[in-house]
Amino acid sequence: MLPVGEPYDEAVVAVPYSTMQQKGLEMTKVIDDIAPALTGALRDGMTVAVGGFGLCGIPTDLIRVVRDSGVNDLTIVSNNLGVDGKGLGLLLENNQISRVLASYVGENALFMRQYIDGDLDVEFVPQGTLAERMRAGGSGIAGFYTKTGVGTLVAEGKQTADFDGETYVLERGIVADIALVHAHTADADGNLLYRLTARNFNPLVAMCGRVTFAEAENIVELGAIDPDAVHTPGVYVHHVTRCHSPTDIEQRTVRPRPIAEEA
Repeated sequence: MLPVGEPYDEAVVAVPYSTMQQKGLEMTKVIDDIAPALTGALRDGMTVAVGGFGLCGIPTDLIRVVRDSGVNDLTIVSNNLGVDGKGLGLLLENNQISRVLASYVGENALFMRQYIDGDLDVEFVPQGTLAERMRAGGSGIAGFYTKTGVGTLVAEGKQTADFDGETYVLERGIVADIALVHAHTADADGNLLYRLTARNFNPLVAMCGRVTFAEAENIVELGAIDPDAVHTPGVYVHHVTRCHSPTDIEQRTVRPRPIAEEA
């Protein structure tokens, strides 16, 4: 039985997945223990796209399954690689990553050191371009032209073309062998709803994977999510599980409490 947490807005009607089980209407996309399915799909040398931004919206449980599987020589597509000891930093520490397509290095000291030492092949991709490359790959678009990066290292070795007197660089769509995402709510058919900024790259990652695995904080009955509120349609998602890891906060910033006046 998969328990259901509290939905974060009125887009979700809290109908537990267990209700479907009792009615004998189980959907095969929901798996209690997703580790065997994900481990069985992984191979050395794969390209894996991973949702999240820093530690916000990362699929922590799924990343740990990849770490425990022992696969190596992975190409990781993600905005960044988390922080040391958390998120995709776990795969770095386990020497499972050989190549990275990312926008940002700064919060992970090991990532930065491996890049500077030449131990890691890193392709830096402007953040908006990275998002569009994943969206294009998930939409069946082989490539697109953009002005972003023209005249910089980003454009080196890439085809360019002129349109209306402006130079554009050709960027290829990204299609990953495996995609890993984190959602706030999933229904039994894999429709996903993300919470606030935890949405970030997750919808685009879900689109670009040949096989997409999703972890969700809540699992609800098919139809419990308002169709107009669905962020990722279930057609992009192949396997869903309930996540159990607590949410890590990368940097906690709070205002100091006012000093209480003496009575």
